[in-house]
This record gives sequence, C-alpha cells and structure tokens, in this order.
Amino acid sequence: MKRILYLFLSTLILVSCQDKKEEAKADEKVACEADSKTNEDGFEMYEMSEMAALMEQMYVDNERLKDRILKGDTIGQFPQHFMRIHEAVLTDDTDKDDFFNTQAKKFIEAQELIYKDPENAKEHFNNGIDACIKCHEVKCGGPIPKIKKLYIE
Repeated sequence: MKRILYLFLSTLILVSCQDKKEEAKADEKVACEADSKTNEDGFEMYEMSEMAALMEQMYVDNERLKDRILKGDTIGQFPQHFMRIHEAVLTDDTDKDDFFNTQAKKFIEAQELIYKDPENAKEHFNNGIDACIKCHEVKCGGPIPKIKKLYIE
C-alpha cells in the first residue's frame, strides 16, 4: 500500500513540475511574440510589430555583412534603416525604456564603426552582436540562439 502511495505522489510531483516548465515557456513565448489577429476563417494570424520586422531585416543585413567581412569584400555603406531602432513601435511599448535606448545606441555605434573603420570590422561587428544579446537577455530571450549565430569567430 505504501509503495502505491509513493508511486502516486512521485507521479503527481513529476507531472506538476512539467506543467510549470511548459507554462514558463508559454509565458516567455507570449511575452516575446508580436500581436496576432484572427481572420474571417477563425485562424489566428501572426502580425509582427514594427520593431520585430526591423530586427528581422537587421538580422538579414548582418548575415550579408558578416559574409562580406569574412570574404574581405568591400563593406559598403551603413544601412540608414537601422536608425529606425529608436522610433519603431515595439510589441510591448513598456520595453522601450532607458536600458533599451542605451543598448540600441551601443548597437548603432558599433554598426557605424564597421563602415568607418573597416580594418577592425570584425571587432565592431561582434560588439554590435554583443549589444543585441545584452538587450535580449533582459527584454526577450527568444532570439538569442539565432543572434549568436552571427558572431564572427
């Protein structure tokens, strides 16, 4: 009888711990996602915030820049649309605080240095990626594994 009771309690504890992990993952996902809307067919449509769309574009631009740096190609010119980081609407407007603004400034400064000082492009590029990661560690951790792939080793 005791064995059955221990088995039941152990199973109950394991199941309840698993539910908390899944809830935490779901909460993080909701906190990082952009707004969604339901269309006429009842399907939920994902709609990116301006900032999410800008960050996706910056990621693609930085992939291309990384390739140019690795190949020793000309760097080109600083993409002016990066400056929208200061004005784009976030999924959660409360995330645009002093910390965010400081990290955005560090990111822009590092990115600009790549184009002003191409001899040290790798270092400046990685500093920009550091700024992204430091911000995402505080604001929305979901994209960190993807961002880390940008580092130039």
